[in-house]
Amino acid sequence: MNRFTVIAVAIAMNLPALAAAAAAPEPGGLEVSYSGIETPKGVIMVALFNSEASYTSGQPVRAVMIPVAKADAATTIKGLPAGRYAIKSFHDLDGNGKMNTNPFGMPTEPFAFSNNARGAAGPAKWSDAVFDVAATGTKISITIK
Repeated sequence: MNRFTVIAVAIAMNLPALAAAAAAPEPGGLEVSYSGIETPKGVIMVALFNSEASYTSGQPVRAVMIPVAKADAATTIKGLPAGRYAIKSFHDLDGNGKMNTNPFGMPTEPFAFSNNARGAAGPAKWSDAVFDVAATGTKISITIK
């Protein structure tokens, strides 16, 4: 048996596995659009969480910066497995990478959570901000205030 015959046999034996791998869908994406932007400058800092524990501890599964040049902004986070997620975000007007606060700890830069959830005296609860990402992808809209 020559080398080409061995390679051809190996490929033929693996065709079912190769076909299954080619047919497997890529994980979906999350399209996030922001509206309500009053100051068209800076960036929106987006933190995506995939569990209540990570949401509470502040350890995102993904983090994204969206440049702001007009009253709306958007991004797509690709390759997410289907599941439950929540977003915390703020509009970093001065580009320092941190949410600015007043002496009492109140935010002085616009912020938002997925589902437009609001917190009473702090961040919105996971249960209010959580949403599902489908295997085929999901689109959400957030108003930043």
